[in-house]
Formats: sequence, C-alpha cells, structure tokens
Amino acid sequence: MVEQPSPKVRPSSRTVLLIELALAVGGFAIGTGEFAIMGLMPNVAHGLGITEPQVGHVISAYALGVVVGAPILAVLGAKLLRRHLLLLLMAFFALGNFASAMAPDYHSMLIYRFIAGLPHGAYFGVAAIVAAGMVPPNQRAKAVSRVMLGLTVAMLIGNPVATLIGQMLDWRWAFALVGAIALLTVLLVYIYLPVNREEKRSDPLLELRAFNRAQVWLALAISSVGFAGMFCVFSYLAPTMLEVTQAHPTWIPFALAAFGLGGILGNMFGGWLYDRMQFRSVAWLLAWSALVTLIFPIAAQSLWTVLPATLLVGTMVSLSPALQTRLMDVAADAQTLAAASNHAAFNVANALGPWLGGMAITAGFGWTSTGYVGAITAVIGLLVFFYAWNLDGKQTHGATAQSDH
Repeated sequence: MVEQPSPKVRPSSRTVLLIELALAVGGFAIGTGEFAIMGLMPNVAHGLGITEPQVGHVISAYALGVVVGAPILAVLGAKLLRRHLLLLLMAFFALGNFASAMAPDYHSMLIYRFIAGLPHGAYFGVAAIVAAGMVPPNQRAKAVSRVMLGLTVAMLIGNPVATLIGQMLDWRWAFALVGAIALLTVLLVYIYLPVNREEKRSDPLLELRAFNRAQVWLALAISSVGFAGMFCVFSYLAPTMLEVTQAHPTWIPFALAAFGLGGILGNMFGGWLYDRMQFRSVAWLLAWSALVTLIFPIAAQSLWTVLPATLLVGTMVSLSPALQTRLMDVAADAQTLAAASNHAAFNVANALGPWLGGMAITAGFGWTSTGYVGAITAVIGLLVFFYAWNLDGKQTHGATAQSDH
C-alpha cells in the first residue's frame, strides 16, 4: 500500500477528489438507509405484521443507535488510523443493514436498526476530519460539505429509488441495497484512501478530557435545537399537503425531491459561507431557518407555493457543514469525538422536532403549526449562538489580557 505524503505536502486535487467521492458514497449509503424506511412505512408494517406507529419505533431505534454509537465508537476507535476506522465502521454499517433485510419479527428489527445506527455518527465525524485535513485551512468547510453531499444526494435520489425498489419487490431489498452500497464504500476507501503512518493518533482519555469544553457543548446544543425545526416540518409534510394544501398524493414525491434539492444547495452554501465568515455564519443560517419555517404555513395553502417552500426548508441543511467545522475548530484534542457527536446531536433534533410538532398538532393548532414550532426552535438556537459568541469574545479578551502581562 502506497504511503500518504507527509502532512506538509498536500495530495493532488485528483487524489482529493477520489477520496472525497469514496467518503461521499458512504454518506449516500447512510442517508438512504436512514430515511428510506419512512417511504416504506406501510410495507414494513405489513411485512412484519405490526402497526405503523411501531415502525416509527423502529425509526427511533436507529436514531438512538446514532446517539449512543457516535461518542462510544469515536472513543473506542481513537487509537486506530482513520483509514482503518472508516473501513471498520462502514463494514459494521453494511452488516447492520443486511441483518435488517433478514429480520424475522418486530423485536429483532428494533435490535438490528439500533445496531445499524451505531457507526453512523462516527463515520461522518472521521470522514469530515479526513476531508478537512487534505485541503488548506480556508477550504475546510467546503471539503466537509462535499463529503456530506452524499447524504443530501441520498435525500434527492437514494430514498425515492430505495422506496420504489421496496414497493416493486419487497421492503427487504431496500435494506439489502443499502448494505451493498456500504460494501462498495469499503472497497472505494480501501483503494483510494492511502495509509498515513505519520498520522497523529488520538488518546481516548485525552479526547474525553478535551471534550469537556463549553464551546463544544454549545455547538452541539445549537445543532440539537437549531436543526429540530427542519425535522418538525419535514416529518409532517405529507399529511400537511393532503389536509391543508389539498394536493393529490402523487405530488408528495415531488415535494420530497424538492426538499432533497434544497438540502444539496444548502449543504454546499453552508460550507462556502463558513469558510468566509467562520462562526458568524451560523447566526445568519439560523436566522434564515427561522424565516423559511415562518413562511411555510402561509405557503402550504397552495400547491404552487408549497413546493418551493419545501425546497427552502431543505436548505436548512446548510447548518450541518458549518457546525461540523465549528466543532473541529473548538474541540482541540477531541477532534474525532466532537465531529462524531455532531451527528448524535443531529439525531436528537430528528427526535425533538417531530415530537414538538406532534404536540402542537395534537393540541389543536393545526398541521401548519409545525412551521411556527420550527421558527421557535431556530430562534432558541440563535440565542444559544449569541451566548457562545459572547463567551468566545470573553475568552479571547482574557487570553489577550493575560499575554499582555
């Protein structure tokens, strides 16, 4: 195996592109595996002889796996070379999805989806560190966004294709397809990501100590709350279109595609903006999130406005590369743990948003109340940002004053 060049010598643009492509294919597999079950909810319910709310528990089991697995696997794998850790994580993800495809009953499906979720956050965290390390400092966020592009392309293409395959053949084939894409990722990473023996190894105990930083936890809090609005609106998009917009069910896939396209655009823009504005970009992205979720209840009244509004909601994904890079900036010696934990926070938002939206709908505020709930969570995220920004300023001022003495 060819050795990676010295850290001072950056790989060629072609090598960087191939490595980013390999890592993005893994993101495509994870994104398809995470969201395809939502389109196949009736099929899975019928196949396992359970109710659709029980399928919702299966979805929650995966999210719980992400939250649990991200910090644990990041710490356990801290001493491994990143190439080896990526190979192990994606092989583990493939195994979890193949097991899901063969699950005989509800309880085993719960266990297998939990297992499949375990490597999710650690994979994205390590992939982000690898991508950021191959480019100049002022291009790191864009590199992270290119790796995350696999996740957003899955929202646009992977999920509809997996849903179609599951409907035409059997829902189990959708998970088998995800497992196959995960194995393809293992092969691509093995071929294109060279071994770097000079890579600095992480100390698990050092990572845990360094992780105990206020700015790390504040960034995770922004991710957990600021993202919740996007999931709040997206989770109830289909019934909102049916009950409020009065759209025919055949329009729902178009709305999902619009959301996916918005995710791709937002992902690239978020990385671009962070490279130019650094942490300040998060404030603008949260303000944008509040605006588009406030627009959604009004736009939901008409088919011709709900589709572009759904695209705008998808652009809230722009927070992902920005917050991912922010975590790497403030994590010091806890790079792997912090980068992986961002995806645990992302899945906390995935649980928090639909729960808050469901409470508002149940309380009688209507389907479009998800937009107002989403705006509130974005504003709360903005308040956390201002606290973090103020704390950052005090720490910088204190360090400057100390150096003057």
